[in-house]
Amino acid sequence: MLEGLFGNIIIEKILFFLYVYTEGYPLGMARVFGVPVNRIQQQLKRLENGGIVVSRLVGKVRLYTFNPRFPFLKELKELMAKAYEFVPENEKERYFRMRKRPRRAGKPL
Repeated sequence: MLEGLFGNIIIEKILFFLYVYTEGYPLGMARVFGVPVNRIQQQLKRLENGGIVVSRLVGKVRLYTFNPRFPFLKELKELMAKAYEFVPENEKERYFRMRKRPRRAGKPL
């Protein structure tokens, strides 16, 4: 859908992922989309070099989020919200509605 605008389908999927989940790590994204992790990493590096996303280390995992200082962040999120309305339901179920189990009762915080 936005592939022509962003240059490739992987960037579109990454941006939708970050729009829906607010943050993510390359291996997790690669598993969700069924693509090699190096393709995700290459595009995340490209987005980070462009200032669109930022990363931080949490333990040994590098998490990516939208860059809050990106000058067009509001417009980008609005574009992603509008485009997300047109994503087919089967794709939303497949990629963007991961179930997260609740914490087990009695587990320490």
